[in-house]
Amino acid sequence: MHDLVIRNGLVVDGTGAPARHADVAIDDGVVAAIGEVNDLGREEIDADGLLVTPGFVDIHTHFDGQITWDPVLTPSFWHGVTTVVFGNCGVGFAPAAPNRRDWLIGLMEGVEDIPGSALAEGMQWGWESFPEYLDFLDTLPKAIDIGTQVPHGAVRAYVMGDRGARNEDANPEDIQEMAAIVKEGLKAGALGFTTSRTLAHRAIDGEPVPGTFAAEDELFGIGQALKELGTGIYEVAPAGVTGDDANAPELEIAWMRKLSAEIERPVSFAMVQFDNEPEAWRDALDRSLEALEDGAELYPQVAARGISILLTLRGRHPFIHSASYRELDELDWAERAEAMRDPQRKEKILAEVEAPDAALGFVMWNKLYPMSDPPNYEPTADESVAARAEAAGQTPLEFAYDFLSQGDGQNVLFAPLFNYAHNNLDATREMMMHPRVAMGLSDGGAHCGVICDAGMPTFMLTHWSRDRSRGEKLPLEWVVKRMTNDTAELYGLGDRGTLEVGKKGDVNVIDYDALQLEPPQAVHDLPTEAMRLIQKSRGYVATIVSGEVISRHGEETGARPGQLIRGAR
Repeated sequence: MHDLVIRNGLVVDGTGAPARHADVAIDDGVVAAIGEVNDLGREEIDADGLLVTPGFVDIHTHFDGQITWDPVLTPSFWHGVTTVVFGNCGVGFAPAAPNRRDWLIGLMEGVEDIPGSALAEGMQWGWESFPEYLDFLDTLPKAIDIGTQVPHGAVRAYVMGDRGARNEDANPEDIQEMAAIVKEGLKAGALGFTTSRTLAHRAIDGEPVPGTFAAEDELFGIGQALKELGTGIYEVAPAGVTGDDANAPELEIAWMRKLSAEIERPVSFAMVQFDNEPEAWRDALDRSLEALEDGAELYPQVAARGISILLTLRGRHPFIHSASYRELDELDWAERAEAMRDPQRKEKILAEVEAPDAALGFVMWNKLYPMSDPPNYEPTADESVAARAEAAGQTPLEFAYDFLSQGDGQNVLFAPLFNYAHNNLDATREMMMHPRVAMGLSDGGAHCGVICDAGMPTFMLTHWSRDRSRGEKLPLEWVVKRMTNDTAELYGLGDRGTLEVGKKGDVNVIDYDALQLEPPQAVHDLPTEAMRLIQKSRGYVATIVSGEVISRHGEETGARPGQLIRGAR
């Protein structure tokens, strides 16, 4: 008798092979058989008419703090993710001198927009060194598997103190000590080392992340730790990732190419399409292929859709500084929305927005869209706030006001900042199909007040393989492989990512026809009741980790089979 048998599902196994109807048996946490399974299971799932895939592997999250209070790691938990990797972008919480804990929280709050009050209240601290951090993570109850990386920001501040925090140059002794800490972390089980070089990443005090201006001797010196051990990935949030320096991508790829060849390890870096340089990504992809000539492995990391910020009454919106709006602060959100619909108050609030365009910051009305139900992440230009306001005989500001104040105030406006230069996702599709590209940038757990992209796996299945109407779709088998085998392989996780005998029993059972993203919504469920945006889904019949069902129809079962991943396997 098997521990678990999933019967007669349409198996898309993550290898890219054609879908086939088969049973899947799991014993002792690993796949024991695929095909016709005659033996019974202690537990059985009828998957007739359902899709069966490996669990999804999300390599770019920021659950570093949340894992200490949330064993299921929502919102990723709601989207079939069974493995997450955090410690990205050079920020994290180890190593951590006792007098640096508040500073590390401020760094994470500034860079990743995770409320500092929630981190300060919710986080448990039980470590100083990176190996001690891994030991602590090992003790936590977990529904899904977690892996982490050594963050440059924390290492630099630990070794150099205020000099490191202020981005002063590292001397040879500093570099040697930082490399030793990274090596110690890798030996203990870290999956890699991460750094940030973009000016968009700043601590809550406005200071750039430690390491932003690190010279090559520091970057390469730390990289030697990976070379000496022959393990780990080097992940970079590169300069120019937000389009702040048109020359940065070329320069960044040049040093990353040299680095990868020298340390003989893969380098992965964030890549997006900018509105001001809408074809620059092609050069980055070409250079990543050319790097193979030097023995370098460069993997641009891309998102599955436009990277967007979300405007809501509970978070950021154009009226937030209006005195007449602030008078409503004591009301709950439904009452606030109702009060906003009063014609006299509406007139006052709109009059107090002195510069409507400036109130949006770097968002433009013609690139701002009302979020529908179900969400449409590839809207046309005539669906923008600017176009819809003109059609209704309103100003864009008035249209946005009316939309956000409808109902109980949960409506969302979304603005794709990257990957939407031509008002479609054609460039994103082309990026995803490139052989050197890795799927990532979901930022699960981060940017709580303005972004919610942890639902990328569900978007990949629904939009790209099933629903897209504005261009070519992608094969289901290819989409699944991209989120399972390919991401696992990049991080050396050879024990998962495909449904094959001997591989880890991480599985999704999905009602593919009914699978659907729900609209993002604002909730106050972080410690201190701080706000975050979440996005749920419908259609995941079961999610399984190491042979245990952790979720049924989107509801957790209480099972905690998740483990800390220590190193490549």
